[in-house]
Amino acid sequence: MEVRVAELLDRGVAEEYASWFRALADPSRVQIVEYLARQDRPMSVGELVAAAGLAQSTVSQHLKILTAVRFVLVEAVGNARHYRINRRCVVCFPSAADVVMGRPAPITAEDCG
Repeated sequence: MEVRVAELLDRGVAEEYASWFRALADPSRVQIVEYLARQDRPMSVGELVAAAGLAQSTVSQHLKILTAVRFVLVEAVGNARHYRINRRCVVCFPSAADVVMGRPAPITAEDCG
């Protein structure tokens, strides 16, 4: 009897997906991502602080984590920084969840490049 060994998900892909899941492991970060997605425009930290009801330093720390995994993009506007959702990355997240759960991804990793 032949025993088949299934291939593991590529280690680099697994590490990237894990970083995405870690970034969304905090409810405040999930709220910030969802809020930015719904607003669909660049927003200042002050606007996000007002919406989240958190301290500016806390929101800034969450944004640092979210920009590191590219769920959120940052752009300089004068002396300020504005944050916006990265639609491309957020669209890819459900595909990552599908792959981790053993289902075929609705879009390919190349689509998320």
